[in-house]
Formats: sequence, structure tokens, C-alpha cells
Amino acid sequence: MPYLGKDLAELIKSLMRRFVKREVLQDITTAQLTKLDIGDKNILMPVHCVDIGLGAEEALKNSKSSDLRILEFKRDCMQGLSSMVKKVQEKSPLKYSTVRQMDCLDPTVMSSDPDGCKAKMKGLVQTFLLNRQLAGGVCAGDTILQQFDAALSVECRHEDFISFKPMQKRLDVFLHGFIGKAYPDLWAFCKTLLLLSHGQASVERGFSVNKEIETENMQKETLVAHRLVYDYVAIHGGVTKVPLTPDLMKSVMAARSRYRVHLDEQRKKKETETQGKKRAHAEEQLQDLKVKRDSLHKVTESLGKEADELAEQAEGKAGSKMAHLISKSNALRRAAKDKLSQLKVLGDEIATKSAELKSM
Repeated sequence: MPYLGKDLAELIKSLMRRFVKREVLQDITTAQLTKLDIGDKNILMPVHCVDIGLGAEEALKNSKSSDLRILEFKRDCMQGLSSMVKKVQEKSPLKYSTVRQMDCLDPTVMSSDPDGCKAKMKGLVQTFLLNRQLAGGVCAGDTILQQFDAALSVECRHEDFISFKPMQKRLDVFLHGFIGKAYPDLWAFCKTLLLLSHGQASVERGFSVNKEIETENMQKETLVAHRLVYDYVAIHGGVTKVPLTPDLMKSVMAARSRYRVHLDEQRKKKETETQGKKRAHAEEQLQDLKVKRDSLHKVTESLGKEADELAEQAEGKAGSKMAHLISKSNALRRAAKDKLSQLKVLGDEIATKSAELKSM
């Protein structure tokens, strides 16, 4: 956490230096970095000055592209860089004052800018007080600030603070050596600050454990059982330290019978699900037959009605006209008769399906 703000600020600046004017970034603060409007054209470099990297510049020189094409490419690069910076600004933790103030625990900053560290520590204490996260309230906050002021005046003058390198020694171990005993209230607050970035550590560790014990085709119940065993063994400090209690021994002795009961339950559950699927499929088929029957019934009635109308029209006609109308009427009646035969077959199928459903 104490190095997060500095690293993120440098990351954003390194991107902005490629396409934002130098004078804009010269004296900009970390908080201003997250609020800088990248869409403002007045702060952007001319397109031909955009830094796209040595490799890309060399490739453009060796290519036979026109000047217009090169400018279009650099404009696209600027838009891509701008989108990247906007996304980082939107998601960056630098928006939070706590992240920006945490570098007051960086030994090199403590030795080089003690006054700035005092102001940042005061801001952190005030944040904890506002959120009611500081035990002891205002009095505890005053004590922490007084001890921090004393530590800056005495301990931080040590040359180890100036030459401190995080890759060589852990920060918590280093700070504890200087302020752990002499400033107990300050050290307790520092431990809280140093733990702020570890909120998801246990969750991520659990994912790692799951990955180690997971194998192909492992079902959910097996994975849960493996995790329970792993956590129980871890609590006791190893397999050889797990207490062999009477309840545990009884559970082991009854494991086989419980497994058989579990298999029977799974078999019955599977049979029930299969039967349910068959019944649902049969109900769907029955419903389709009923819909088909209703449709066929409507068609049959329509054919019969139309045949009657043609017969009535033929009564008032003579000769070939009457014969034509009667011929059409008879053809419709024959079609209606075929439909009635199909209706009878559908009725038998519906009765059969209904009987099958009742027997399920």
C-alpha cells in the first residue's frame, strides 16, 4: 500500500508523456492526475509529435507509407493511449485520499519530506475518525500524531531510512524495528494501515487451494469434502496432529454404510428425474396432438361449410355451370371425409397417450 500511489502515478504519467504536453505534467499533483481531462485538445501534443515508441518509429521509416497515412496511424495511437488513460483514471485507486496519503510510511519519503508525511498521517487519522474506525477517538488520534512527529524527528534521521530498499527488507519488519517498542500506539495504527491492501488475501488463497486439490470430472460435493478435510487438518497443524476422538472413529466406521445410502439416494433421484423427463415429454406430445386435432377439426368444418355453399349455388344454375359447382362441392366433401378419418386416428392416439400418462 505505501508504494501503490507512487507506482500508479508513475504509470499514468508514463502514458501521458507520450501524447500530453510536457508543461501540463511538470508540476501536476497525484490527485490532479486522476482528474485531468484527456479530451481537452489544448493539452495534447501535435499528432506528429506523439511518442509511439522507437520500434514503431523505425518500422514507419522503413515502410513506404505516405505522410498522410503515417499521421493517421499516429492519430489512432493517440486515441488508443487516451482511452487507456481514461480507463486507468476511472478505475484507479488514486481517486481515494487514503491511497495517496499512504506513502507517508515509505522510509525514503519519511526522511526526505517529513512535513508532507505529517500532513498525510493527519489525513489518515482524520479519515479513520470520520469512519469511527479508530479505537479511543480523538485522544487516540492526537497520541498517534504526537508519536509520529517524534518518530520523524528522531528515528527517521537514521541513514537506514534514506537507503531503505523494499526489495531487500520487508517494510513492516523495518518499521517495527524503529517504532514498534518506542511508539506502541503509532505502531498499532501502522499495522492497521499496512493490512488495508490484504482484504482479499484469504479469498485468493482459498482459490489457490481449490486449484491444487481439484482434478478432472470432480463434482461439487467431492470438492467441498476435500476442502473440509484440508481446512480441518490445517487448523491442527498437520495430519499427525489431528486428534483421533471417539466421534471421529465412529464416523470412519460408519463411512461405508453412509456411502451406500448416498448411492441409493442418488440412484432414486436419478430415476425420479428420468421419470419426470419422460412424463414431461409425453405431456408435450399429448398437447401437440390436441392442438393438431383442434386445427384439423376447424379445417373439416370449413370444408363442409364451403361444400354446402357450392351445392346451394348449383341449385340455381343449369348445364355445365351447375355440373362444375356440384363437382367442386363433391371434391370438398371427399376432402372433409379424409379429414374426419384423420381426426379418428388422432383421437385414438390421444386416448393412448392419456392412458400412458395415467400409468406413469
